[in-house]
Amino acid sequence: QVQLVESGGGLVQAGASLRLSCAASGRSFSRKAMGWFRQAPGKEREFVASISWNGVKTYYADSVKGRFTISRDNAKNTVYLQMNSLKSEDTAVYYCAADLLDLGLGFPSANFGSWGQGTQVTVSS
Repeated sequence: QVQLVESGGGLVQAGASLRLSCAASGRSFSRKAMGWFRQAPGKEREFVASISWNGVKTYYADSVKGRFTISRDNAKNTVYLQMNSLKSEDTAVYYCAADLLDLGLGFPSANFGSWGQGTQVTVSS
């Protein structure tokens, strides 16, 4: 099982950038597709971005496409979410998660589990 710890959140103004990191422990990280999700107050958790186990395939929610970039460094057991041109509607707790199956392509519908504790992103307008 993969344990995940997110970091990099904070309070920024609209238009700014942040890079979130998700550090994983466990030997299986390099075999796992990974995803980023977010949950705003009073709303359900929603998909943000995902990446295949080998980093070749990526997927994005329409709301972040062109602004956010997901990447991974399997040598460092870390997945990243670069967030540019942040908007107030991006305010949420951001979570990373690992696909429960190995060698996944990172489809948004994958069975993501092993959630981290989340990191707060607040964008002021």
